[in-house]
Amino acid sequence: MVSAVQKITLSSSRDIPFNKLVLSQSNVRRVKAGVSIEELAEDIARRTLLQSLNVRPVLDTEGAETGMFEIPAGGRRYRALELLVKQKRLAKTAPVPCVVRDPATTILAEDDSLAENIQRAPLHPLDQFRAFQTLRERGKSEEDIAAAFFTSVNIVKQRLRLASVSPALLEVYADDGMSLEQLMAFTVTADQGRQEQVWQAISGSWQKEPYQIRRMLTEKTVRASDRRAVFVGLDAYEAAGGAVLRDLFQSDDGGWLEDVPLLDRLVTEKLTAEAKTIAAEGWKWIEVAIDFPYGHTRGLRELDGVSADLTAEEQATIEALEAEYARLEAEHDGADELPDDVDQRLGEIETALGAFNDRPVIYQPADIARAGVFVGIDAEGKLLVHRGYVRPVDEVPPVTEPEQGRGGEPGAAALDGAEPSAPVVQRAVITIGGQVAEPDEEDDDAVKPLPDRLLTELTAERTLALRDKLAITPSVAFQSVLHKFCLDVFSRYSSYGTKMEISLRSASFPVQAQGLKDTPAAKAVDARHKTWEQRLPKDKADLWDWLTGLTGDEQAALFAHCASFGVNALYEKGDRYGGGATPHAVEQRIADADRIALAVDLDMVASGWRPTVENYLGRVPKRRILEAVREGAGERATQLIDHLKKGDMAKEAERLLAESGWLPEPLRMADADQAAAVDAAEPELGDEALPEFLAGDDGETPADQAEESHMIAAE
Repeated sequence: MVSAVQKITLSSSRDIPFNKLVLSQSNVRRVKAGVSIEELAEDIARRTLLQSLNVRPVLDTEGAETGMFEIPAGGRRYRALELLVKQKRLAKTAPVPCVVRDPATTILAEDDSLAENIQRAPLHPLDQFRAFQTLRERGKSEEDIAAAFFTSVNIVKQRLRLASVSPALLEVYADDGMSLEQLMAFTVTADQGRQEQVWQAISGSWQKEPYQIRRMLTEKTVRASDRRAVFVGLDAYEAAGGAVLRDLFQSDDGGWLEDVPLLDRLVTEKLTAEAKTIAAEGWKWIEVAIDFPYGHTRGLRELDGVSADLTAEEQATIEALEAEYARLEAEHDGADELPDDVDQRLGEIETALGAFNDRPVIYQPADIARAGVFVGIDAEGKLLVHRGYVRPVDEVPPVTEPEQGRGGEPGAAALDGAEPSAPVVQRAVITIGGQVAEPDEEDDDAVKPLPDRLLTELTAERTLALRDKLAITPSVAFQSVLHKFCLDVFSRYSSYGTKMEISLRSASFPVQAQGLKDTPAAKAVDARHKTWEQRLPKDKADLWDWLTGLTGDEQAALFAHCASFGVNALYEKGDRYGGGATPHAVEQRIADADRIALAVDLDMVASGWRPTVENYLGRVPKRRILEAVREGAGERATQLIDHLKKGDMAKEAERLLAESGWLPEPLRMADADQAAAVDAAEPELGDEALPEFLAGDDGETPADQAEESHMIAAE
């Protein structure tokens, strides 16, 4: 016979007056965790008790029930009810739903208390996200939801954002196919189609870091910290219908602007409006661009204006501010640390006084009629206006004929009191999806020479850094010029250098990477040049006597500064037929520059150069990217990225090499023995003696031709 299964008898439940309940010493919870007693009390007051208390009868010494009940499981709920009673929001005799355990049970009270706390299954985060979304769809505001569950509004917004991710990706997350951090990264954009595309692209790879997901989702956007976005302002951009992507889970530096064409149009319109206002001053021409290349004022004469005088009111304000500053300093003289309000006020006074130093410059009407203005945006997103530049063709008095644009060049504005034409935003390089356009895959195993344009860009930055170093090393500058004197004077070195005549010709940078003028070397050279320019006499006739009055150290410093402008370490494609610099001349130029670089201890890493997608990694084949990572970050790092497509490989390489100090060959310090060997080589060298980045440069590579065609299209 089959024995009958014994039926389970559940503990009975009943309502017990609150004043008949006491806490049990068998409750295992000792440490506070989770929702506070106060918050739990408010929740019970709002929705009443959701879970009964687990109680046992209190027995006397003879084992008889006393009418009181102890609580081994549910102590936090009891304390919340107790708080409501103390606040007189709940009666002392209010019935409390309880599950009453049989006192004869063999299960210990501590057992019940422990089981209640550890056997509960936490809610899956996705269920919480969806529950918040359901409440939101049924009319609850984010503030209401936050108040009901005693959390912040920002947490509710985060949960709602997570619930808005593509349903397909939510299912992947529910099946543990991705982490919560990865799911958070997808919330950067509300485009669920794009979310799914990115997941499909990376799902087969082991590299699925959240930062990679964010970068892929925002690769066609513009950072809110971009100079264009700062110049226009997020409010104006959003008012025009532009969307801003925000990351609620980490600092996003203001977010990303999704509509880049709209942003560029707003920038152009705002710059145009500024140019029209400036045109009313009577300038002959105005050039407008988001960014001007380094050296854009070379060959132009800068007008000497006169700073406007201070008004009586401004002078009185300055004196009052200076007096207040002196008083605050005197009051806290000797204090180890200034009070916050005093320190803040001193900073405000310094800022206000500094604003008075930036006086408007007044020019003569006749000079304004032949000069022009550059209008752009500086690196911080502020309006940049450089007035008072005269072109060589405009040095003659203005004529009454209709004026042409700047030398007839396309894109220049010729304005003489009239409104300027619409600005033209010039772009040096065609890019596709944020990457320089060139073939993605390289099937040829041979390492090809670096493209001519890239070489010129790299050596332009090296030339600028070398100029800066030479200008602060007078001894080497003197020796460099003396070396040139010797080549010209002594016939043993050349057949044409027989007369003592020397001129300084500063090489321009016709090809340069974007942002060259913002490099530390460019800023240092410009600041030094401006300092000397302010000291020089305005009249040429006074220059000799002024130079005579300088100390020896001052003469040496000025000599080094001037000599540095003669440095030319640029690579250019050699002309083997005599139409320009020959390949040997270019090679000799770079070798001479290496000698000076060794003498001044040039360090391009210390000068601020770092390999990026834009300035190197996105411009070379995959073999060179892997070679760079191998040299800068090691073989292990190379193995981490060797399976990636070129675009992703370049981005990862930029991250891996950021602080490695790695430099491409054209920017490395030349070896002293190599520099000496160049001196001994009189005949023109063959390709086998050239550096790797110049070797095999007889003809253009397909990448060179493709890049040149893009440049022609851009121009």
